[in-house]
Amino acid sequence: MRAPSNAVDCRNISVRFVTDRRTVTALHDVSFSLNPGGFLSLLGPSGCGKSTLLRVVADLVSPSSGDVSVFGMSPEEARQARSFGFVFQDAALLPWRTALQNVELPLEVGGRRALPANAPTPRELLKLVGLEGWEGSFPHELSGGMRQRVSIARALLGGPRLLLMDEPFGALDEITRDRLNEELRRIWRETKTTILFVTHSVYEAMFLGEQVLVLAANPGRVAATVPVDLPVDRDLGIRETQAFVTMAGTLRDALGRGI
Repeated sequence: MRAPSNAVDCRNISVRFVTDRRTVTALHDVSFSLNPGGFLSLLGPSGCGKSTLLRVVADLVSPSSGDVSVFGMSPEEARQARSFGFVFQDAALLPWRTALQNVELPLEVGGRRALPANAPTPRELLKLVGLEGWEGSFPHELSGGMRQRVSIARALLGGPRLLLMDEPFGALDEITRDRLNEELRRIWRETKTTILFVTHSVYEAMFLGEQVLVLAANPGRVAATVPVDLPVDRDLGIRETQAFVTMAGTLRDALGRGI
């Protein structure tokens, strides 16, 4: 196992799915690393293997070849240690449970009924994501953005060192998505949680990440790794700057070369 200097370390990862009719190569020879406390955006067109790569890190998909470590552990060991949380595109809240009860759910499954020392409580996490006062609300009483905030709070329960996010804002309207982009940057800085974020939006990848890993399709492979040379303190207004526009062009060129 590799030294635990990286939060995530993937080396030469390939994933092949075999059916009765054919073999599909979802990922081919993908390598990248992510430092603790970093924010890496995975950007690429549909079908390039972004979600598959995230699931390899989460121990939900086994690579056909290659090596993966999460804080120096195998993905299975990291999962068992609850070293990471996962946020899906759909908030996946239980409709009969309140916002607070949905955040508390991980304490009722998997054999862990107590939070680690100094870990934020479910109420504190709802406050962190801007939902103080909504603890008793049911999912149908919350907007789509609010439901996704509950999902993020649930994923942060127990203080995971890594947050894996699979297009969590993809189904939201543009105004709500922009607001949650700013909120996620704030949460990342306050919690110092490492984040691996999947998106198909050039602007979202740049605004959120410190670095963007661009994936090409057929098969999924690394087209480019682009550092985001923008101020750490940023708001949505940065998208109007020349630096942002120039970097967006760089990412679009990388995407074009990978098609």
